[in-house]
Amino acid sequence: MREFEIDVTAPEKWGEGLVTIPQGEPVTVEVRLESVHEGILVSAEIDTDYRGVCGRCLTDVSAPVEVEFQELFAYPGSEQTDFEVQDDHVDLETPVREAIVLSLPFQPVCQPDCPGIDPETGEKLTGRTVQEQPAPIDPRWAALQDYTTDHDDTSRP
Repeated sequence: MREFEIDVTAPEKWGEGLVTIPQGEPVTVEVRLESVHEGILVSAEIDTDYRGVCGRCLTDVSAPVEVEFQELFAYPGSEQTDFEVQDDHVDLETPVREAIVLSLPFQPVCQPDCPGIDPETGEKLTGRTVQEQPAPIDPRWAALQDYTTDHDDTSRP
């Protein structure tokens, strides 16, 4: 068994959507390599940061990503496997990238209770008080706006 701590940078942008790991972002990988009968068992803990925008208010967000994975790199042979040992080496880029990208949030938020954007004005609701405004009246019903119960005939039983 051998353990390593590897500090590298993301060789390209990882991920698509609202948040990604930008190219050149530092990635720390703490890896344990264990020799087993079938090949080399790789256990890793990965730390980096993602950057992007909030899915509700489009504010810039950045947060840490911490992910673990365990993968068997099989010795070359007759069985088909996802990862193989090549010349007594294992290439960790693909499993590290897959683990990070799969752990990125689909709808990231800047804060758990982010109210988002006002649909009428397009302004961010974050940081300002939301004042209750009456709902706009449908023009088809505007004629009924002046109708009140004061005009009812109270002489009816």
